[in-house]
Amino acid sequence: MTETMRTRSGGIRRGATLASDPDDAAAELFAALDQPDLALALVFVSPRYDLPALAAALQRRFGNALLVGCTSAGEIAPMGYMTGGISGLSLAGPDFAVACERIETLQDFNLQSGQEVVGRLLDGLARAVPQAPGETGRERIFAFTLIDGLSGAEEAVVSALHGALDDIPLFGGSAGDDLRFKRTFILHGGEFRSDCALLVLVSTTRPFRVFKTEHFEATDRKMVVTGADPVRRVVSEIDAEPAAAEYARQVGIHDDTLTPLIFANHPVVVRVGGSSFVRSIQKVNDDGSLTFFCAIDEGIVLTVARGVDLAENLRAQFAQLEADIGRPALVIGFDCILRALELDERNIRAEVGQLMAGHNVSGFSTYGEQFHAMHVNQTFTGVAIGYGDGESKA
Repeated sequence: MTETMRTRSGGIRRGATLASDPDDAAAELFAALDQPDLALALVFVSPRYDLPALAAALQRRFGNALLVGCTSAGEIAPMGYMTGGISGLSLAGPDFAVACERIETLQDFNLQSGQEVVGRLLDGLARAVPQAPGETGRERIFAFTLIDGLSGAEEAVVSALHGALDDIPLFGGSAGDDLRFKRTFILHGGEFRSDCALLVLVSTTRPFRVFKTEHFEATDRKMVVTGADPVRRVVSEIDAEPAAAEYARQVGIHDDTLTPLIFANHPVVVRVGGSSFVRSIQKVNDDGSLTFFCAIDEGIVLTVARGVDLAENLRAQFAQLEADIGRPALVIGFDCILRALELDERNIRAEVGQLMAGHNVSGFSTYGEQFHAMHVNQTFTGVAIGYGDGESKA
């Protein structure tokens, strides 16, 4: 099954496939996404595929074009949410120019590494994109990351990159594997690889906005992390009590019933720079500790959050984006897997999927999201890209 959206300029195309055979899936995606002056093809892939066979099939189709992507915990396609398939999009000139670099050995990535990567990519874009008088070119650029979702390195990588990008807005997503938590992959250079990340810079003549939204508000219930291993993202104690038991007490449930759905419904937030950022729990461990999707250090104050209506929150976000740039021609959207679990629990997946489809969202369900300098959870983040001058918005 393939669905495709084409703008009149041909600068943006979207597609999806549920074909299980790698060759068939690659053929359908190429038919949907190929266009003249192709600058980027971006795909989000179910881990159910034979990944080496799929990478080879995609490489045969797309050839020397820049093709990148990652494995997912669910896909956002032209028809809304789906699982077990591949969603994709492509960007083409003259509206878009793209530069990309793969980051290896994530545990060693630092501020100097970030400066070097960003410098090389900005130099590449400067050569490719002529600047108008008075422009620096930076005002036309946004950046996004795709990161191995089980690397535990998102905080260090995104912090270093954001420092180098300065005023260029950044968003990103951590690759998934359908809640197996075994291994996640990044697609680059014709191969699916682990322990790596991609930084992609996009220069465009179209209006755009990088955004994030989450459907939670802080309560007055606060907890202090008194025992933690930030490298492993494990919290052993909260308020000097075993972490799982104290978390369960704070949210009013029994600690023997802690599940991913409970964690999705009862997240905690931290305050940074006057804003709240969600810190979600991945699992409870046999010793009563909690593993988080983000690094948590001792002394951090966690605030129990209360959910608001997810669908209404999303409608408000889309309304704000339309007020800023008009109806989006494309939204590249990275949506936390815990939000997808909540959609199923509340039986609103179809409703929210239609909201996504109606606003031209393509993306995937993630194991974490990046926004500017922060690695976050239970967040929907991305970039909304508007229509070009004189282009049909139908």
